Amino acid sequence: MHDPRVPETLEGWSVLHQMYRIRWEGWRALSDGERKERASATVAALKAMPRGEDGATALTTMLGHKADLMLVHFRRDFDALQQAQLAVSRLAVAPWLEPTTSYVSVVELGMYEMTAQIHARLADKGLARGSDEFEKAFDAEMEEQRRRVMGRLFQEVPARRHVCFYPMNKRRGEAKNWYAVPVEERARMMRDHGVIGRHYAGAVTQIISGSIGFDDWEWGVDLFADDPLVFKKLIYEMRFDEASAWYAEFGPFYVGLQFTMDELPRYLEGEVPALRR
Repeated sequence: MHDPRVPETLEGWSVLHQMYRIRWEGWRALSDGERKERASATVAALKAMPRGEDGATALTTMLGHKADLMLVHFRRDFDALQQAQLAVSRLAVAPWLEPTTSYVSVVELGMYEMTAQIHARLADKGLARGSDEFEKAFDAEMEEQRRRVMGRLFQEVPARRHVCFYPMNKRRGEAKNWYAVPVEERARMMRDHGVIGRHYAGAVTQIISGSIGFDDWEWGVDLFADDPLVFKKLIYEMRFDEASAWYAEFGPFYVGLQFTMDELPRYLEGEVPALRR
């Protein structure tokens, strides 16, 4: 049964973030020939992973101590994510990759305003909430919305150099509880929140994924930009809107440089890898 207090969501790619620390001392202890051979084999294995309509895998070097390397897998379902995880565990460089953390989620579009509009339209048609007719009509409306935004649910990995990932929650404390706020107020705050994001539409590409029931936080946010200062300015400005100021809780931030798979051997030899378009 569709509850009007609960905004509907549309789902797309299943997503797995994998962060690793590279055991550099052990890796450098290998002979030049073995390092080259293992790096080349790893590139070949990564290139053999699904792409196009079946998904993608993005590589990012990480700044700071939290990780050296982040792999982000976009796939059609969790079975395909499991296959990606297994494939990484069998890479030729896997013995020198130490997991530091991971994150599981599904690309999500929240439908705050659309949920209310659909409920209103069906009520105007005389359909009683909870009836079979209402449920079928509601599902048909949502399927139409899903077709309309399919490109956003299954978008390609943005070919932008700088990457920022962080998880977040909506506060559920005793004084401030997002889920206890009337749906109309939540919709208004999210609408205002979205206005800020649209100001940065040309400078940053954002992928929001839902992780309630999948991981320790409620959402994961991936930002891609040509200029890393955009991350600072966007997130700083959003801190002042009502939805964030009162209700947002943020997890650790991961920032780095996206690079092309062919550049992995250079990275493993101590050079900064490039993003070749």
